[in-house]
Amino acid sequence: MSNTANTALCPFVITREFRAPRALLWQVQTQAQHLQHWLSPEGFHTIHADMDFRVGGRYHYGLEGPNGLQMWGLQQFLEIVPERKIVHLQSFSTPEGGLGRHPMAPTWPAYMHVTATWEDSANGGTIHTISWQPHESDDVGIATFDGAREGMNAGFAGTFAKLDAYLVKLQG
Repeated sequence: MSNTANTALCPFVITREFRAPRALLWQVQTQAQHLQHWLSPEGFHTIHADMDFRVGGRYHYGLEGPNGLQMWGLQQFLEIVPERKIVHLQSFSTPEGGLGRHPMAPTWPAYMHVTATWEDSANGGTIHTISWQPHESDDVGIATFDGAREGMNAGFAGTFAKLDAYLVKLQG
């Protein structure tokens, strides 16, 4: 049975406050030349970054990790509210930009519906919230997603640590 609406599914949500103004945080998350410095799990680095940042556009990227493991991803932008919100579909991809599968979890949902928001914090930083939810997934994909919440927390913690370090470097 397919759960196309995923209405009963609890999304994975992570919120983090960064010590940077919202305009800077927006810039480093919407430009390929910045994303390639921090948007990857710990132990991985960017090998390809191609951005067409507009509604209907996409960000296609490649990562390489331990033992030469490559992971390719694609973000397809659905909604953009400058410095406030981005909604996109996230998927694994092939190096050519076609739909791919998770290299370590073949039952992972083909698409994730992602909403990212940015808000000013009371102490001059920015509160960044990301919500992930399987999009048009079957029950096996939803179960795989639900079983991976601890790993997603760890993955985002490592990625956000890289983002923190990059922001410090940019702000001198």
